[in-house]
Amino acid sequence: MPKQLDDALSNFENKISDCIRSGKSIFVVTHIDCDGITSGSIITKALIRAGAKCTVRTCPEINKNVIANLQKDARDFHVITDLGGGFAKDLDENLGENWFVLDHHQIPKEEFENERVINAWRYGIDGGTQISAGGMAFLAAKKLDNKNLDLAAIAVVSALGDRQDQGEKKSFTGPNAEIASIAKNSGQLSIDLDLLLAGRETRPLPDALAFTSQPFIEGLTWNRDACFSLLNSAKIKLKEGARWRVPAELTEEEKRTVIEAITKYTTGKNATEIMSELIGYTYTFPKEDKRSFLRDCREFSTMLNSCGRIQRAGVGIAICMGDRAKMLQEGEKILADYRKMIREYMNVLSTERWRISDSEKCMMVNGEGLIPETMTGTISSLLAGSPKNVGKIVILRTNGQEGTIKFSSRKSIGCKSKVNLSALMREGAEKFEGVGGGHDMAAGARIAKDKLDGFLDYLEANVSV
Repeated sequence: MPKQLDDALSNFENKISDCIRSGKSIFVVTHIDCDGITSGSIITKALIRAGAKCTVRTCPEINKNVIANLQKDARDFHVITDLGGGFAKDLDENLGENWFVLDHHQIPKEEFENERVINAWRYGIDGGTQISAGGMAFLAAKKLDNKNLDLAAIAVVSALGDRQDQGEKKSFTGPNAEIASIAKNSGQLSIDLDLLLAGRETRPLPDALAFTSQPFIEGLTWNRDACFSLLNSAKIKLKEGARWRVPAELTEEEKRTVIEAITKYTTGKNATEIMSELIGYTYTFPKEDKRSFLRDCREFSTMLNSCGRIQRAGVGIAICMGDRAKMLQEGEKILADYRKMIREYMNVLSTERWRISDSEKCMMVNGEGLIPETMTGTISSLLAGSPKNVGKIVILRTNGQEGTIKFSSRKSIGCKSKVNLSALMREGAEKFEGVGGGHDMAAGARIAKDKLDGFLDYLEANVSV
C-alpha cells in the first residue's frame, strides 16, 4: 500500500475513533449501483462493529442541493462512498472538516491536495481497473480493525460490479488482486478457471447461453431457441428430473462439448477472441447455497445493481450486511423484474430505429420517454457490448429529474479512441452549467434540458478526436 494512502487511512481511523468516543452520529451516503451498495455496506458494517452511531442512505448522485441538505441534517459526521468527486470545495464549505470521501472515480487536480478525499487516483492507483469504491471502503474498514478482513468478500463483488476483472482471463490486478487473495485465503472465496456463461448458478442452461452477451455470439446471444437446439444437438443433459440444470453443474467433458458446439457459430477474425472470452476466472462464495444468486459473485453484483436501479437499494444493503431471510427472497424478485425491464428496453431500441444516430466512431441513443435515468448505465453497457458497436463510443441520454437530461457513455469492446470519457463528460457538462465525470471507459453527465442542443454539439465535436 502506498505510504500516502496508509497515512490518509490512519487519519480516517483517528477521526472516526474520535467520533465514536465522543458519541457523534455518522451518516454514510453512497451511490445506488453495485459498487455504491457494497462500499456503503462495508464501511457501515465496520462502523457499527466499532460501536459508532451510524446510518446509511443511497443517493443517485452528489450535487450542491444534496450537500446543502447534508448541512441541514442533524448528523455530526459524513462518510461518502462511490460519490463526491469534484465536490470537495462544496463539502468543505458546507460540512467543514466533518466528512470523508472514499472513492475511485477520476477527480480534478485541485482535489489531490484535500486530505479528506481518499481517492485511488491520488495514490497512483488506477481507479478504473485496479480498485473499486468497495475496495477503498475495505481498506478503510481494515484500518479500523483487522477483524474486518472478512469484508474483503463483498469488496470482490464490488470490483466485479464495476467490471474491473480486466486482467488476463478476467483476473484482477493491483489492489483488487490482493483483496481477492484475502477473501480466498480466509475460505470465503473460490477462484477457478471455468466456462463463463451468464447466471452460472441460477439460469437454465439454454437461458444462460442465450443471455451471455460478453462475448456476443451472433446467432446465439438473445436467441434461446437456437441455444436450446445447440445444446440438444450436442447431447447435453438439460434437466435433472423436472429441474433445469445450470452451468455450474456441467462436467468438464460437457464444458468441452459445449465449447466445440459454440465454435460453429464463430467465424472470421473474431472467432479466436470470442472463444478466449468464454473461458476465464470465476469467483464463487462456497458457503452460499448452491443455485443461489449469491453464490456466483458476478450474479451477486447483478442482483445488487438491480436493487439500486429500480430504487430498492435498501434490500441490497441488507443482503450485504448479512440478511439471508426475507430480504433474500425480495432480492430474487427484484432481479427478475430488472431483467424483464432490460429486455423490454432493448426490444424497443431495436425496433424504434429513429432513437439511434450512428456514425463510424460513435453511436448516440435517445432514450427519452423510455429509459429511466437509473437504468442509463445498464443499457449503455449492454449496447457497448454488442458486436454491432465494436470500436465505438456509445452515448445514451434520457429524461432526468427536475427538467434535466441524464447522459451515460461507454467505450465498446475494441474501442481505440483516446477520448477520456470522464474528462469529456465533466468538462463538457461544466461548460453548460451541469455536472459530470466517471472513468476513462465509462462516465456520465447531467445538464439542464434547455442546454441539450449545445451539449450535443459539444459531444459531436469532441467525441471523434
